[in-house]
Amino acid sequence: MTDKTKNLLQWIAAGLVGAIFVMSGIMKFNLPPDMVEKMASQGITPTIAKTLAVIEILSAILFLIPRTAVLGTLLLAAYMGGAIAVHLTTGQDITAPCVIQAIIWIVAVWRNPELKTRLLG
Repeated sequence: MTDKTKNLLQWIAAGLVGAIFVMSGIMKFNLPPDMVEKMASQGITPTIAKTLAVIEILSAILFLIPRTAVLGTLLLAAYMGGAIAVHLTTGQDITAPCVIQAIIWIVAVWRNPELKTRLLG
């Protein structure tokens, strides 16, 4: 695989991760009625949802910018850790947030050699 192809694939993978969080953030700004009910059952008010939307979108942007990608990775990982905690406390399945968390780290380690060095030696 050439460096150009590898770079393109890394950007596509990072773009997909970023898109997941940007779309989720946009949904939290729009708050469809069924989503309001679901979030209310988890103790999340519309104001908190909008705050979470801002955090998601800013973290995704930081993840996509090469210079701030490590910070974005840490913020997205922390955000997903919170999502896993909410799912556990409300008795929901944690498969989806765990898979997203794993994808974040796989893409981050692939894109950022310094993370690979720090984490894997």
